Amino acid sequence: MPAKRSASKPAKSSSPAKSAPPAGATDRLSQLQRLIELMVEKDVVEVELEEGSTRWRVRRKEPQTVAIAGPATMAMPTMAMPTGVAMGSPAAAAAGPAEPKGEVFKSPMLGTFYRAASPEAESFAKPGDRVSADRTLCIIEAMKVMNEIKAEREFEIVDVLVKNGEPVEFGQPLFLIR
Repeated sequence: MPAKRSASKPAKSSSPAKSAPPAGATDRLSQLQRLIELMVEKDVVEVELEEGSTRWRVRRKEPQTVAIAGPATMAMPTMAMPTGVAMGSPAAAAAGPAEPKGEVFKSPMLGTFYRAASPEAESFAKPGDRVSADRTLCIIEAMKVMNEIKAEREFEIVDVLVKNGEPVEFGQPLFLIR
């Protein structure tokens, strides 16, 4: 059991000019001090007592907790299937959906995919569009920042592989191109 504090010591006051508390107050002060010691010992955060016309409410400071919100589910990028693995095998099922046939434009980051600048706006890129290197293809929102994704070279959009508002992962195919 932890060592008890001496009840005979008067409580320290911020102003030295005050006189000593009355005898009844000293008893109450020592009771309060013992209550606080028990709260610490038993790890109690708050106690409320009512005795006659006196009501006591003692609350300890709670430790500051820091909540860190991690990203929603982060899956690892899918790896290419090794040659010689049968499609019906468990390894084939674990590899995830097959990557589309042809050349793909992949997501450069993790976030939420948007085809247009706003719900009412026209899509940045549609199937059949020929795009130049500096043309915006889509927006990926990551950590409340809207990132415009540029084509980086000339090509034609064959298909859009992601729906508007869907989460995308790094390296996930966004567009089928040629």
